[in-house]
Amino acid sequence: MQRSTPSGKAPEPRDNFLLAALADAQRDRWVPGLELVDLPLAKVLIAPGGNTTHVYFPTTAIVSLLYVMENGASAEIAVVGNEGLVGISLFMGGQSTSSSAVVQAAGQAWRLRADLLMEEFNRGGPVLHLLLRYTQALITQMAQTSVCNRHHALDQQFCRWLLLTLDRLRASDIVMTQELLSNILGVRRASVTEVAGKLQKDGLIRYERGHIQVLDRPGLERRSCECYAVVKKEYDRLLPDIKAT
Repeated sequence: MQRSTPSGKAPEPRDNFLLAALADAQRDRWVPGLELVDLPLAKVLIAPGGNTTHVYFPTTAIVSLLYVMENGASAEIAVVGNEGLVGISLFMGGQSTSSSAVVQAAGQAWRLRADLLMEEFNRGGPVLHLLLRYTQALITQMAQTSVCNRHHALDQQFCRWLLLTLDRLRASDIVMTQELLSNILGVRRASVTEVAGKLQKDGLIRYERGHIQVLDRPGLERRSCECYAVVKKEYDRLLPDIKAT
């Protein structure tokens, strides 16, 4: 059953900006196979090594792409929201991936069977080019995240992550478990508490366990490193017709 969005509007495929960017004829071929699904916090959509049977086009949910080490340690390599899709390994030459996709902010997404996406992808033309441009933007985010994690302070990384998340939300509040946040940033929970406390002291956010409210976005942008701006610029260049909320 479809639920209304926070604005009271019934969900529709155009709530995902990749789907909205398709021509009507292309999107209409997918509509019968699109299924609106609820994505609860911390749900694993794709596990390492697992076959990709569906792709997800988030609308109100946000998904973290995480790499998990053998010892259980993990770190986020990219974030996907209403600007993109989860499951690019499907059309990049393989049915599986070494990373996992975990819901970091609960919400909804449109789910599509893998064979339906591949049928349209193999037609070539606008769908293929759109998905490849999106993939290039996502790869840029992954590369910049790696550089950021290596060279920038934790508070800068945290600000970058907050800004990327805000771009994909319809609100300024983020609800997340402390455990998931520490996994995303690849640090101990105590480190998350410490850096969040600093940002709260400086009036940028209000932080309680499992809940972050952004109070000063311009301040976060000034506090962040250049990595957020690099990623945003590349998304805007490659996907000029797609604008996250």
